[in-house]
Amino acid sequence: MFKYVGFALSFGTKEGEGGTFALFHGIFPPNFVSDDEDRSLTHESAYKYKSDTPGASSSSSARRLGKNSWLHWILLPWTLFGTALCLADGVFTPAVSVTSAVRGIAVAKSNVSSKVVPISIAFLIILFIPQRFGTATIGRVFAPVPVTMIWFLLLAATGIVNIIQYPGIFRAFDPSRAVLLFVRTKNYDMLAGVLLAVTGCEALFANLGQFNATSIRLSFIFITYPSLVLAYLGQGARLIADGEEVFSNVFYKTIPGPTGGPLYWIMFLFAILATLIASQAMITAAFSLTQQLINLRSFPPLLMKYTSETIQGQVYVPAVNWALGIGCIVIVAAFKDLAALTNAYRFAVSTVMFVTTTLITIQIPLVKRKPVVLGITFLIFFGFIDGLFWGASLKKVPHGAWVPLMIGCVLMSIMWFWTWAKGLEDEFDGANRRNLRHFIMLHSVGSEDKIPPVFVSPYSQISTENHEITFVDEQAAMEDEPENEERGLYLLADSKEKRLLPRVETTAVFHKLSAGRGVPHAFYAFLRQWPALPRVVIFLSVRIMPTARIPSEDRYTVTRVRSLPGFYGVTYFKGFRDDFQVNIDDVIEKLYDLELRAAGSGPAEALRAASKVTTHIVPSYYVVSRPVSAGHLSPLIDWIRAMLVEGVYRRMSTMFPETANWLGSADEIIRVGVNAVI
Repeated sequence: MFKYVGFALSFGTKEGEGGTFALFHGIFPPNFVSDDEDRSLTHESAYKYKSDTPGASSSSSARRLGKNSWLHWILLPWTLFGTALCLADGVFTPAVSVTSAVRGIAVAKSNVSSKVVPISIAFLIILFIPQRFGTATIGRVFAPVPVTMIWFLLLAATGIVNIIQYPGIFRAFDPSRAVLLFVRTKNYDMLAGVLLAVTGCEALFANLGQFNATSIRLSFIFITYPSLVLAYLGQGARLIADGEEVFSNVFYKTIPGPTGGPLYWIMFLFAILATLIASQAMITAAFSLTQQLINLRSFPPLLMKYTSETIQGQVYVPAVNWALGIGCIVIVAAFKDLAALTNAYRFAVSTVMFVTTTLITIQIPLVKRKPVVLGITFLIFFGFIDGLFWGASLKKVPHGAWVPLMIGCVLMSIMWFWTWAKGLEDEFDGANRRNLRHFIMLHSVGSEDKIPPVFVSPYSQISTENHEITFVDEQAAMEDEPENEERGLYLLADSKEKRLLPRVETTAVFHKLSAGRGVPHAFYAFLRQWPALPRVVIFLSVRIMPTARIPSEDRYTVTRVRSLPGFYGVTYFKGFRDDFQVNIDDVIEKLYDLELRAAGSGPAEALRAASKVTTHIVPSYYVVSRPVSAGHLSPLIDWIRAMLVEGVYRRMSTMFPETANWLGSADEIIRVGVNAVI
């Protein structure tokens, strides 16, 4: 608990996100491209890769860590495994918590023991159905009665009453007694049971996006921790004083007063409500983790709905909600033995804790810029404790812990595969970005000597050559070349053959799915397949900002290419609760004002006239696996690679398109097919 409250909460992202995946991307942050650079159409940044390692995408981590970039490929599967088990917690936390609370009925009324499972399933259904209304709305349902506060006060009060029966329980604060217990009994497996006393810590950090570090720390220090300590001390006191009598169900049997009395049912009611709230915290943590994974292109883009006007992390993911709900019901129905269910739960929790410790250890010197010895000290102290718990949980794999292990491996495989495939696709997109002036020109160019060299990426063809990363920058002619709207534009093909591009009185918005300078490959593919050029061509980049909504007047920043009439770069700033809906009228008004100031009323009016018909154009990559050079193993590796890229990823990218969360009519979207050799 001290590790999470005292350390982990300080290691969230600048957007306020927590969890293992946030820690990983603190070490290896995504590429950052400035807004001005992203709107630049007459520059290019061409890079070529030389690694066939799965997931070998150009990342800022390689540049940041230099020769230590190998650390990225070691930590990635480890982090994804921890993240996958944190998502699995969203299945096991409600299942274990609700089932344990409902068993209170069987303690007081033994004749309903057989009905514990169906009653638990009924509560789980009640828990998952209202998730679509959001955390804030669900919280308001409990607002009239401070359930959590009353619950902790009840725990503290019952703990104090029980401690009075055996005050000697305070000797439990002496750590030597715990050591002597294990020395005498040599029962290492007991540590797995102790772990249940601290479950929820991983959710505390993962929920950082739902709340904030200060509120979590204050509530933990002044309410949660004292109440839990008193409750556990009281239960220990009763175990010493009345061992056999309370051993069958320590929590319900240690409630002061008669079993089935008024206080018993009050505790039962608040236990049910508290477990539902605790389960809610784990479910919302799963939503936040899924949001992080999708935004960082490590999970297929599922539909997301933002439910808060003020907190970016409060998001609802329908597919995840129903998957967790169905998983909980299946787990409760299948694990009729609560011991096997808790074994599964312990393994998931202990693994997430250990992964968190290793990532914080690496962040301390690399991100926080603290002495390496501090990171080593952190690892020795907390890593030793977490390692003990993890080892005890590993021994439970044959006894139920195999379920979260299986879930974690499946989810990790999906995440790792998607990260790798998306990285290859982004490499293709980045390597095929073109300087607009390399293939679009005014007809006044008189000789081949004046034609800029055509940039041809090796990604456009199947190639096995290895290349070092290079960056090619060119000064734009935006300030030097005179404008002439009357001059025609030509397309310069790869063969250097020039073709006149007649202008059509329409507006085309080309969406740039990844950040970077230059124009996307889809635009060049469009020109090769289309015999004309829209009068207004807009290249749109999207930036999601860490605020709920962006005022309409601040949503768009525009630039123009002075040397080529009708070409514009636009950055769309979107709040995390704003729907993805490009208001083309607002964009045109900004471009109109820009043209009016720069070129006069003629070009400005022509722009407005062409905007009456607008089409959004997005690339549709038809991915093809490129051959790799691996000696005698090349045929086998090529076959496996082709199966993954062409057989699996191609179908998954069709099922989960980048436009999954876009609004607007599908009639306004044209998908340009691009053969992507990745």
